[in-house]
Amino acid sequence: MTVRTSHKTVTFTQPFSLSGIDEVQAAGTYTVETDEELLPGVSVPAWRRIATLIFLPSRPGGAFVEQMVNIDPLELEAAQERDAACG
Repeated sequence: MTVRTSHKTVTFTQPFSLSGIDEVQAAGTYTVETDEELLPGVSVPAWRRIATLIFLPSRPGGAFVEQMVNIDPLELEAAQERDAACG
């Protein structure tokens, strides 16, 4: 099975939260990675999203250098829209 990965950065001007992340995240720029798999047996290439991850920076005194969290891309989009409306 063929998998492709894309990366983008998202910037929040206000603190934000997403389900699956225990703490409110600080305003800043975050890397988001999306993995998609090629659908077999179709006449034109078609891709299905299989995972969207956000990379969270370490917190001072935290146990992790960096944490990756699987997120809902629609929830991320909604959080970005709320952030833009506040800015």
